[in-house]
This record gives sequence, structure tokens and C-alpha cells, in this order.
Amino acid sequence: MQPIATFSIVAYDPGRKEWGVAVQSKFLAAGAVVSWARAGAGAVATQSYANLRYGPEGLERMEAGSSAEETITTLTEADENRAQRQVGMVDAQGRAASFTGADCYEWAGHQVGESYACQGNILIPGTVEAIAERFEAVRDGEGELSDWLVQALEAGQAAGGDSRGRQSAGVLVVRKDGGYGGNNDRYLDLRVDDHPEPIRELGRILKIHHLYFGEVDETDAVPLAEVAGELQALLTRSGHYSGEQHGEFDEVTRKALRALVGSENLEERWDGSGDQIDRMALDYLRGRFAN
Repeated sequence: MQPIATFSIVAYDPGRKEWGVAVQSKFLAAGAVVSWARAGAGAVATQSYANLRYGPEGLERMEAGSSAEETITTLTEADENRAQRQVGMVDAQGRAASFTGADCYEWAGHQVGESYACQGNILIPGTVEAIAERFEAVRDGEGELSDWLVQALEAGQAAGGDSRGRQSAGVLVVRKDGGYGGNNDRYLDLRVDDHPEPIRELGRILKIHHLYFGEVDETDAVPLAEVAGELQALLTRSGHYSGEQHGEFDEVTRKALRALVGSENLEERWDGSGDQIDRMALDYLRGRFAN
């Protein structure tokens, strides 16, 4: 078995009631192996000759009420290869814990703080500490849990990261009914499976996710009547409108804009109704179909 040499962070945001995992590794598609999370249960990062049973079994135990520390103890004590394992967990209440087996390759270790745990192996010393320091500095500030997790990874990489290099990264965040369509908890699950700068690429994709699926600021909406002429010119350039550019937001213009918004996957930001449009969606269309 190939070791999952990596650095990761699991964390809980009590404000939005979100659980998340972020990971980087010199290992193909590490996010598909390391990261596990379930709303109302917690989050798990399993690595270093990863035991994938730690993911689903850990979530089941924490959902049933066990703490992260109790869950890790139970799972590792039953694992005859625990000396090679590394795992971090944060439970339903935000209690965090981590475990680093005695036979994990150097440098290996972890750091646990309030509602988060950082862990890594085959690292440049100082990486885990940098992850924790950045997370504590940015949490509860601008952005959301996914942003804080990726910023923490960036700090870990800047401090040295995986001593073998870089290959993949991922960020997973869950919250109740937070997924697409509202009938699942997978708010965000982004992965960069093979890239020379995976964390930077992950950050780029995260910004796109915020554009498509981020919360709409109703206080920063633009009246459609005020930009009707601009929209008609824009829609003409995009090929969605062939009528007169008379500057009135009529039903023909609305239908054309609804079609364009759908083709650009922005329907979560504007559903075609009302007399205003989300500013972020409008700015995107302006840039996309500029003169």
C-alpha cells in the first residue's frame, strides 16, 4: 500500500453550522481518499496508509453521539496497523482530535485547536503549525469555512508542505440541506486531482463556485429597469436578443436574459423573476460579453 503523505485540516464553523476538510498531497486525487464529512455528524481526514473505514465508521459513531476523541480511540485501538495511520476528526459539537501513529514517516504530527485539527506526514517541519496559525487568524473573518480552509492549506504550502512535492488538493464542506437543489448536505466538494500547483488551482475553482452558488446579497441588487438598455446590447452580442434596443425591460428582454443566465449556469443568482438582478451575476455577464 502506498502511503497517503499529505497535510490536511478538519474544522467546524458554528456560525453556519458547517463541517469541512481540506487536503493537499503528493498523491493522485487525495481528496477522494482522505476527505469525509456529513452534516450533523462531523468531518474526518484519514491519511498515511489511510484506513478508509475511518471515514464512514467515524461519521457513524460521531453522528450517534461519540466525541471525535472517543471515535479516534475506538477506531485506532481496533486497527492492528494503527502505528502507520494518521487521522483527524471534528465531531457534531465541534470537538476536535487527531492521531499520529508512531511509525508514520517523518516529519509527522498534528495540532488540535478549538473546533479544528491539523495533521500531516512526510512534511517539511513547521507546516502543520503554519496551517493552524493561518486558520485561527482568518476564521470568523471575511469569507466562509471553505475560504478559511484553503487559506490554511496555502500557509502550509508556503511553510514547506509535503517534502516530496505537490500533486492534488481538495476541499469538502457540508451543511444541512446545503447541497445543490437543497435536498442533500454536500454544499461544496472541489478537487484538483493532478496539477503542478494544486492549491492555487483549488482557490481558482473555489472562486468560481462562489460565483455560481454563493449566497445572493439582496441589498446589493441592481434594478433591471436601470440597466435595460445595457442588457439589450449585451444580449445582442451574446446572440440571445435580436429586437430593438429601446431601453425598456419588457418580457422579450426578460426571456432573453433568462436564457443567457441559464446558459452561463447563473440561475442560482437570478431565477428570472422580480425587478432586480444580482450584482455579481450582472458583473460577470458584463465581463463575459464586453464590447
